[in-house]
Amino acid sequence: MRRLTVIYDTPKQEDLIRQGDIFCGLPRIDIALSSLDVIDKDFNVQQRSWMEIAQANEHVTAVVGLRPVTAIVITQNCDALRTRDISLCEIRSFRDVEGKAKDTKTVGGWVSIITQQARLNLKWFYLPPDDRLGFNCQMAVDMFTTLRVSRADLEQHRSLRKGRLNSEAEAHFRERIADFFRRYAYNEWYALSREEYLHYSVKYPDAQPYSWQR
Repeated sequence: MRRLTVIYDTPKQEDLIRQGDIFCGLPRIDIALSSLDVIDKDFNVQQRSWMEIAQANEHVTAVVGLRPVTAIVITQNCDALRTRDISLCEIRSFRDVEGKAKDTKTVGGWVSIITQQARLNLKWFYLPPDDRLGFNCQMAVDMFTTLRVSRADLEQHRSLRKGRLNSEAEAHFRERIADFFRRYAYNEWYALSREEYLHYSVKYPDAQPYSWQR
């Protein structure tokens, strides 16, 4: 059974790239700065650290890992017309992006997360399933995971664009991007007394105490 929703549009091949466009199969680079496989002038591969390369101000050729990912354009429409690079955020399974959804199974549970948590949590943007985009489960834009692609390259590979947000979802997405990048990040427990912090740390053991809470 095909699962289709109404928040996605299907752009024409010739349509300009805009914010909210969804591309499938874009390359994401995975590297380890501590150990890079660098190819020298004789085509030999040597393992070197990025610190060494950067301090020497070298231009090197290296072997890096690439994997295809699905991503959504976050660059503003006016910039997407002329900027050198387009910025995108990776799209992944909602269960992988939001820990609260890991064990969600009921319709009521999903409704609660999609509506209530969407107002509280700025790190993701919810995307419903849609077979046309290959979304066979609840998905989410991970605001923390960005990638950059040359605008010229992306324009030449518009066949990888499988859909875009409709006007309602695109307007919401635009505000979520703005809210995420202008938010003031802080540790919510900093103002707690020692007694309050101890109570808080039972539920959130990773919260490190401040000096006045020790």
